[in-house]
Amino acid sequence: MSTLDQMSDPAYPWPAPAKLNLFLHIVGKRDDGYHLLQTVFQFIDHGDSLYFETRPDKTIDLNPPLASVSNDDNIIVKAAKALQTYGKCTQGANIRLEKRLPMGGGLGGGSSDAATTLLALNKLWKTGLNKQELMDIGLTLGADVPVFIYGHSAWAEGVGEQLKDVTPPEHWYLVIFPNIHINTGTIFSSVELTRDKLPIKIRDFLNGSTENVCEPVVSALYPEVKEALTWLDKFSEAKLTGTGACIFASFESEQAAQDVAEQVPDKWQAFAARGLNETHIEKSYWGVAKR
Repeated sequence: MSTLDQMSDPAYPWPAPAKLNLFLHIVGKRDDGYHLLQTVFQFIDHGDSLYFETRPDKTIDLNPPLASVSNDDNIIVKAAKALQTYGKCTQGANIRLEKRLPMGGGLGGGSSDAATTLLALNKLWKTGLNKQELMDIGLTLGADVPVFIYGHSAWAEGVGEQLKDVTPPEHWYLVIFPNIHINTGTIFSSVELTRDKLPIKIRDFLNGSTENVCEPVVSALYPEVKEALTWLDKFSEAKLTGTGACIFASFESEQAAQDVAEQVPDKWQAFAARGLNETHIEKSYWGVAKR
């Protein structure tokens, strides 16, 4: 079966990978309240899966619904409706979500789900939009959505939409979720947050500038995160991704990451995953979907 046929099959699992922020600086704030940042996004080989089936009416039906979010407020449904409007599409879709990534974990799960929805329905509805058009739609949904459509590890500036390819080492990572949800708005509104870091260059990051300015704020507000950082730091340098709550550390091999994963306290969730500089969708999608 060709890639094109596979993607058209309702049983085809469209991947929605997680991301890690390998560092995060805030260098200013726009008049509209959005923070200006510098970060490096890298994907990992772990995430949600979505399944799509087109329907002749314009209904967007998402199952199972998330317990804490109505379907109308779900970013997946919003993405589908935005594509309907932008692409002047009269079709709808039945969407099934297999949720693995924790909400409020800083792994970009919702943004990744939205990006995969735009990519999948762009193909299935034959709306024929190019990558930049989909990224523009994605930005209206959330600042992290464009990088998942971009599909490559990226140096990001602006609010996260100005992207340049980077190729950090594809380490094995151990990711720990300390079973708390963190609202990004709470962290970005904190008076303790550093918002005036001097901009750095990509070479500075490659030479070891990997601070996340949100980490001290999150650690002060959420002792569970601080405890997890302290625990993981015994094995490898532990870092916060995004505004948390997930933390991560790199390891030389899958076995090394798994060995530490087996020691993680039962009160936390953990998984090992390989870093990816190119998503699975990026490797196969545009050859069959671009116009």
